[in-house]
Amino acid sequence: MPYHLGRLIDHVHLRVADLEQSKRFYTAVLGALGLYLIGEGEGFFYADELFVSDDAEPTARVHLAFQADGPESVRGFYEDGLEAGGRDNGAPGERYYHPGYYSAYLLDPDGNNIEAVYHGPAERSVPSVLVTPVE
Repeated sequence: MPYHLGRLIDHVHLRVADLEQSKRFYTAVLGALGLYLIGEGEGFFYADELFVSDDAEPTARVHLAFQADGPESVRGFYEDGLEAGGRDNGAPGERYYHPGYYSAYLLDPDGNNIEAVYHGPAERSVPSVLVTPVE
């Protein structure tokens, strides 16, 4: 059965206790997935739909899953995330959720459950959606 991977969620905002520690962690795990931070300012940074700031009490107990393009990316996410201060919450491996579901879980510096997931071989209509604001 085909499914849509797109813009269901517009953005996610995590508030953190230590912005630099979180920046190190998210730079590492996103980099392992071929993604990167696209902006930052006083008290915040962001990458695509993920916005992270230190302007209030830290967000707690969020589960956030990033798409990976294969098991190697999932393993890189896990290894790089551990090196950047993440804590193990589920080593890379196939899960029972559906055939081909391969993922890993890390706790970020604030204890949020961060996942990288590869859903198995699939055909995508396009690699990503480009959104250009109209002036």
